[in-house]
Amino acid sequence: MKRKVIIYSLLFLLIPLYAYSQEIKWISLEDAVYLQESSPRNIIIDAYTNWCGPCKLLDRNTFSNKDVINYINENFYAVKFNAEGNDVIKFKGYTFKNPNYDPAKANRRNSSHELSQAFRVNAFPTILFLDKSSNLLYRLRGYQTPKQLEVYLKLFNGNNDDIYQDQEALNSFFENFNYEFE
Repeated sequence: MKRKVIIYSLLFLLIPLYAYSQEIKWISLEDAVYLQESSPRNIIIDAYTNWCGPCKLLDRNTFSNKDVINYINENFYAVKFNAEGNDVIKFKGYTFKNPNYDPAKANRRNSSHELSQAFRVNAFPTILFLDKSSNLLYRLRGYQTPKQLEVYLKLFNGNNDDIYQDQEALNSFFENFNYEFE
């Protein structure tokens, strides 16, 4: 009887841990930049809006894919950023706000956040890739399936800096890419 109680107790404790591990570990941009200081990784930013249908599809279909989740959690600091939200964000010595934010429009089109403007985000969703020094590498606009996103995740994972510096190497990367995500 005690053995059953112990087993059920362990299962009760481990199931939430398993479920949690099946999600992307989203953090703030400030935390991602801070973590880069001691453990350098590239940053991936999901720039979304509350009203954006393709943004919701990206969350439901792509950012919930186990291959995408595992790859992002292992290789990136992941940031969710509401491009029309009201957060105050400190980044690279600047403070970014949304001075024209209207709380009555929280789930509709709202004013653009200053950080959106700084990154030149004008379509949603946009996935931003930043290097280990928090410099913008690439803006990926629009909805991406797990397979479509896989190419960019593996290109901008921080291990291929030499590839996207050279057009010939970049062409070869895309031509010879082997998809692994389901």
